[in-house]
Amino acid sequence: MAQTLAIPLAPSLSVICNGRSPNPLYNTLSFPVSSPPKVRALSIKSVRVGGVEIPNNKRIEYSLQYIHGIGRSLARKILVDLNIENKITKDLSEEELITMRDQVSKFMIEGDLRRFNALNIRRLKEIQCYRGMRHIQGLPCRGQRTKNNCRTLKGKRVSIPGKKKAPR
Repeated sequence: MAQTLAIPLAPSLSVICNGRSPNPLYNTLSFPVSSPPKVRALSIKSVRVGGVEIPNNKRIEYSLQYIHGIGRSLARKILVDLNIENKITKDLSEEELITMRDQVSKFMIEGDLRRFNALNIRRLKEIQCYRGMRHIQGLPCRGQRTKNNCRTLKGKRVSIPGKKKAPR
């Protein structure tokens, strides 16, 4: 059996030389060489900040908004305070991530904020002020009209049996 020897000359060409013939012109074959198969290495899909996994493929300003209690203005304020440019989250270094986690932990976010709001609503219900009563009844608290809208709070319409529509 003849041995074959592959000698790469250029990235897109290879020469195959058969061991029998001394003349390389008769046994030269060129063909494009495909790039080696790409193997997906382990990559971090998201970064954990403030107990929440924020997306890795978005800019930091928008990734921080996935944390409950951090909106657009607070995310921008955090970036300005830390002097970090608004780059994609996966491009952050470890030091920048650590300083960002420390900065975010200074604010009331996630569970603490939800608990704080729930306690405020419970207090309003206990003292039975106007806003507390509206929370109990499941109606809007901030002066919106209720004849036509506010379906989010009132729920689906319930038809009243025996009530007839007015003739036109």
